[in-house]
Amino acid sequence: MSETSDKIRKLFKAGDDIRDAGLKEPEDVEKYRDIRYGTEDPMQVMDVYRPAGREGLLPVIVSVHGGGWVYGDKERYRFYCMDLARRGFVVVNFSYRLAPEHKFPAPLEDTNLVFEWMAEHGKAYSMDLDRVFAVGDSAGGNILSLYLAACTNASFKEKWEKECRLQIQDSISVRAAALNCGVYKIENDMGGDTPALMEDYLPGKGTEEELDMISSISHITGNYPPVFLMTSSGDFTQSQALAMAECLMERKVPFLFRFYDNETHDLKHVFHVDMKCPQAEICNDETCRFFIEILNRR
Repeated sequence: MSETSDKIRKLFKAGDDIRDAGLKEPEDVEKYRDIRYGTEDPMQVMDVYRPAGREGLLPVIVSVHGGGWVYGDKERYRFYCMDLARRGFVVVNFSYRLAPEHKFPAPLEDTNLVFEWMAEHGKAYSMDLDRVFAVGDSAGGNILSLYLAACTNASFKEKWEKECRLQIQDSISVRAAALNCGVYKIENDMGGDTPALMEDYLPGKGTEEELDMISSISHITGNYPPVFLMTSSGDFTQSQALAMAECLMERKVPFLFRFYDNETHDLKHVFHVDMKCPQAEICNDETCRFFIEILNRR
């Protein structure tokens, strides 16, 4: 493991500990914990949350967590995902295999396995598989946006299945996605921690071909699902959101762009998962409202 990945794991954990200190899980959410969706690794587990007392099939949100491809799990996202569930959704909150112990395409394989599991078991948890949405932030935004490109771009899907030996499921279609403070175009000259992270994440340590492969904006077509795209005043990936917005416009993919700010201080990267932040509630309300509006259009 590089010094960068080790640093990120320690730094992100310290920040998440502060962020979640004192929070309590809501009592009005039913929790189904530690469900295995894979067989190869202890990280292949997920939780399912649904609003208590609601009967019948409900729309679904699948959450792909962030963490620089090297950090994070479902426990760090449980408060955020339970908050989404309170808004009337069944929420799937899963851990995936991390670099450097597991190289690309491990998180994409795991995302695909989650959807395969949902296709087989989802109705037992009151999931309406015709109304499935997804959210991803930071590295999770990269993973989700790339996975959706593989699901909706036939030539990329063929290349993906051949080079990555991954059969993309086609039983479930994502109706719309929220890409929050994500990374969508990765290049050698990005600077910062990215080159070291790519060395830990990618089998070839970040060749030009690999970087193009994982840059989702290189593979988006007009078949891509509608997107809720957001960034914030203190988000160090702001330029990535602008690049994605330009790409979606060029491909004529419907999207809603939101830029969040605070009058007294900048809103940090992935502020929306901080349940103590007032702007998080606004952002998450608008995300879920966007999903419902997508359903009402059709």
